[in-house]
Amino acid sequence: MELKYKRVLLKLSGEALAGERKFGLDFEVITPICRAIKECHDLGAEIAIVVGGGNFWLGRSSGAMDRTRADHIGMLGTTMNALAVADALEEVGVDVRVQTAIAMQQVAEPYIRNRAVRHLEKGRVVIFGCGTGNPFFSTDTAASLRAAEIEADIVLKATMVDGIYDKDPHKYPDAVKYDSVTVSEVLSKGLAVMDSTAAAMCRDNKLPMLAFDLSEPKNIVAAVKGEQIGTIVIPE
Repeated sequence: MELKYKRVLLKLSGEALAGERKFGLDFEVITPICRAIKECHDLGAEIAIVVGGGNFWLGRSSGAMDRTRADHIGMLGTTMNALAVADALEEVGVDVRVQTAIAMQQVAEPYIRNRAVRHLEKGRVVIFGCGTGNPFFSTDTAASLRAAEIEADIVLKATMVDGIYDKDPHKYPDAVKYDSVTVSEVLSKGLAVMDSTAAAMCRDNKLPMLAFDLSEPKNIVAAVKGEQIGTIVIPE
């Protein structure tokens, strides 16, 4: 089966990398995810990844800390995750590069758009750490930004829910799942899939986004093939 999406931006939440532990890194969770990424790579997909940092640090948990400093700590958390995912990808035989929006040249390349695109063209997976490099912006916004910059076909948002619902399905048994939704509906209905800045960036750059369940890593492959999973967010 041919790929529906040739170049994709995969957004992985930090919490997903922690598994049942809820904190830190669980390689029994990370390795199957990386095997699924390798399968996509072997099919010919060009894959860039943005990782969150919530398994190490959530800005909202910082209490009275200065927001800018709290966000910088979060960026360091995303870098730890980026390096861990890179290591797991290399273990399954994928050539990978880590680029960070804040310079830390001893451990990663600085983010340079043209270099990132060249890596993708050469068949390397590129992992972006440090979000956008700026405080007050989420890693969801970083995913939308990087996807636009590298001209990705779609943002694949791997979550712990099997799509987008009208309300929290963990709290409300009568929550209704959407098969598709527009960015304007995401914003007007306050649907909890991404923040408003990320949603607006997808809309302005005509970037579709697919939200799907990561608890089954093979869903990454299904998403890249264009199979009917999760919820597609349409940039109208």
